Amino acid sequence: MSDNFPVNGMDSVVFAVGNAKQAAHYYSTAFGMRLEAYRGPENGSRDETAYVLTSGTARFELRAPVRAGTDLAKHVAEHGDGVIDLALDVPDVEAAYRHAISEGATGLVEPYTISDEHGKVTLAAIAAYGDTRHTLVGRSEYSGPYLPGYVAAEPIVTPHAEPYFEAVDHCVGNVELGRMDEWVEFYHRVMGFTNMAEFIGDDIATDYSALMSKVVADGSRKVKFPLNEPAISKRKSQIDEYLEFYGGPGVQHIALTTGDILAAVDRMRAAGVDFLDTPDSYYEDPELRARIGEVRVPVEELRERRILVDRDEDGYLLQIFTKPVQDRPTVFFELIERHGSSGFGKGNFKALFEAIEREQELRGNL
Repeated sequence: MSDNFPVNGMDSVVFAVGNAKQAAHYYSTAFGMRLEAYRGPENGSRDETAYVLTSGTARFELRAPVRAGTDLAKHVAEHGDGVIDLALDVPDVEAAYRHAISEGATGLVEPYTISDEHGKVTLAAIAAYGDTRHTLVGRSEYSGPYLPGYVAAEPIVTPHAEPYFEAVDHCVGNVELGRMDEWVEFYHRVMGFTNMAEFIGDDIATDYSALMSKVVADGSRKVKFPLNEPAISKRKSQIDEYLEFYGGPGVQHIALTTGDILAAVDRMRAAGVDFLDTPDSYYEDPELRARIGEVRVPVEELRERRILVDRDEDGYLLQIFTKPVQDRPTVFFELIERHGSSGFGKGNFKALFEAIEREQELRGNL
């Protein structure tokens, strides 16, 4: 009742990419997403194109420059393809923005309203870590394809009978050494988010690399933002590698909720998506089988697809991680199927990080 920054959920994940047309084709064919809206030079956007794709409630906007020298073009040149905006659907943009500014947030765009024949949308934006921003979106009075200025678009491929995934589960940010707590406090103060989990020390380390992580979330747990920072270790951690190649803090990975992770992995792998490998020893560990108990599919089927499994006091989850989806070793994705568990696969951290380290070593970055 006293929430000064209520959120309805994630509105969209906005990517800056070098070629939005090709990226839209990739997410359509490989991730099973459906193209819904478009904006470009043909309808008044002279400097960039944008493709909007959906899968369930998950929405990606892919933006690319069509002219050199623009802010978007400079961003892509410096960072490569990556997430520039974690947009939040809020019930009152003006109130949320004013509260954020009063609590010390940096305002990037003052509240304004745009409209067309489908209604109106109110927007504003505040700064987050690195060059990431949070656009605040009020779209309760809009029925168009995405936003005014966008037109409805036909799917790039034949729509799939069932989406591969249904929602954004959480979005993970990487920040510099010593900055994690600063950004955790930012989300506490500005958005009223609370701590959901904390991983430090041996929880989140291997023999070679380490990191620290805290998870902040809104009261409904519809929006969850884990925040990572590197920790002192023998070699370069995955966070250090990300910060080096992305050129600073940013969104490391996006977790996508699926109701059938086996089918999703099969379809995505057949379409060319590369997933991190997990050694057979993970599935042969008697402690794993004792810890996870009974799950909906035999462990042998999980091993066949290299899917990880973890259990906590509330239930269990199945999860798998892609390799980076662009040339730089930066942004990747997670598929997660939850059965009661609200955790993040703590029991799989060591196996996951060792898999990432094997890829780092192949790239010469460990």
